[in-house]
Amino acid sequence: MSVPRTFRRGLIAVGSALALTMPLSGAAVAEPPGIPDEATARAQLGELTVAADGPMDGYDRDLFPHWSDQGDSCNTREAVLERDGTGVESGSDCYPTSGTWESPYDGATWSEPSDVDIDHVVPLAAAWRSGAADWTTDQREQFANDLSAPQLIAVTDNVNQEKGDQSPDEWKPPSQDYWCTYASMWITVKHKWELTVDDAEKAALTEMLDAC
Repeated sequence: MSVPRTFRRGLIAVGSALALTMPLSGAAVAEPPGIPDEATARAQLGELTVAADGPMDGYDRDLFPHWSDQGDSCNTREAVLERDGTGVESGSDCYPTSGTWESPYDGATWSEPSDVDIDHVVPLAAAWRSGAADWTTDQREQFANDLSAPQLIAVTDNVNQEKGDQSPDEWKPPSQDYWCTYASMWITVKHKWELTVDDAEKAALTEMLDAC
């Protein structure tokens, strides 16, 4: 029999107070920890180094190990599914057996975890092009499994696949109401990890913050 699972690890505790917003359509909209307010996001954007993207030479997703063990038989993906879902129950292997997830990117609600992807807000390939190519494997693993910043979020799988590794000048969430939040998340992740932005990306982020 499956039972609700409570995560007690420190990384999950950081975001627990901010994990959910007001429920819609029977589910709660995912909200990762550490999303800055508009003023902070604008200040952080101004502090980012503006530079052209680097090449993709040598890139491989395996250079960003994920999903890492988070203890309690759970990996990072399962931890985010627990955090971002409503009424999530899990088996002894930590895989959800029930629950609902509302994707803030498009407003869709799902009851099967297989319909939900865990999006890297700043995609791994985008990070590679903006500084992560010079990191150690340990740094890349920390980035790919960062539960203390708004870098991981449960969203509709098809929407995440449509996004791919595109930056905000190339792709934005279908729900325009989420543009302000998405830009703020993107900016603070790049700020935390000291990644660069290019001119088009910075212009798009500035425009998205105007929706706040």
